[in-house]
Amino acid sequence: MIPPGFDYHAPRSVADAIKLLGSLGPDAKLLAGGHSLLPMMKLRFAQPAHLIDLNRIDALRGIREEGSTIVIGAMTVERDLIGSKLLQAKLPLLPDAARQIADPQVRNRGTIGGDIAHGDPGNDHPAISIALDASFVLEGPKGQRHVKADGFFQSTYMTDMAEDEILVEIRMPAFAPKTGSAYEKLKRKTGDWATAAAAVVLRIDGGVVSHVRIALTNLAPTALRATDAEAALLGKPLSDATIKDAAAKAMAICDPADDLRGDREYKTAMAGQMVQRAIAKAAARCQ
Repeated sequence: MIPPGFDYHAPRSVADAIKLLGSLGPDAKLLAGGHSLLPMMKLRFAQPAHLIDLNRIDALRGIREEGSTIVIGAMTVERDLIGSKLLQAKLPLLPDAARQIADPQVRNRGTIGGDIAHGDPGNDHPAISIALDASFVLEGPKGQRHVKADGFFQSTYMTDMAEDEILVEIRMPAFAPKTGSAYEKLKRKTGDWATAAAAVVLRIDGGVVSHVRIALTNLAPTALRATDAEAALLGKPLSDATIKDAAAKAMAICDPADDLRGDREYKTAMAGQMVQRAIAKAAARCQ
C-alpha cells in the first residue's frame, strides 16, 4: 500500500529538529532508518502529517569512548556497530547481537536509536541495552536528561520519551575484565523477529558469579529484565543446576502473545532454552 500524504522536513541539527517537533506537535513523527515507521504508514497504522528526517544530522552518528563509558550516537547504523573495533574490544555483545538483526540491507540503514525509541518488544536493542546497563540521553526543549534502559520501556510502542524529545545518545559502561556476554536468538528465517531471545552479561571471579544481567526479547509487551534469574546465579558457582534454575525463573516472567511464530507455551519453553544457551556461551567467554 501507499502511505497517505505528509510534509517532509530534513533538519541539519538536533536543535532544529526539536523546534520542528515543538511547532508541529503530535502530528509529526521522527524518521530514523524507517524500517519500523514506514511499514506502519503503508498499512495506515500510522498516519503522521509530518515526517522529520534525522539522517542529515551528523552529530547523531558515531561511536566514542569517554573514560570507562562507551557513547553511541542514536543514528549510528547496525553495520557500524558490527565493524567498530572499539565495540569489539570493549562491548562485544553489541556487534555480536547486531549481526543477528534482520539482513544486510536493513543493517545498512537501520539505526540503534530507531530500534530503541520505537518501543517494539520484537526489536533486539531494548533487551540488549538492558543487559548492558545502558542509559539513554533524551533531548528536548528543556535540555537533556538521562534515563536508564531498565525502566525506559513501558509497554508495546510506549517508552519514557516525551513527544517533544529526541533520543540522541546511548551510553554504556565498558566491560570489566573477565566479563563474558552472549545474545541467543531463535527465529524462523533470516530477517525475522525473534521467536524468543536472551541477552546475558556475566562475570566470574574466584569461581563464582560476581555480576550478571539477563534480558529477554519478544516474550512480553516489552523487553524484560529477568532479575530473579540473575539472583539464582549471583554469588554461586555456575553449574547445570543453577543454569536450569535461572532459566526456569526467566520463563516464569514471560508473557508472550500467540502468533505465527508459536503459541505461549512454545515461546516460553524456547525462552528457557535461549537463556541456558546464552549463560553457557557468556561463561565460556569470561577470560
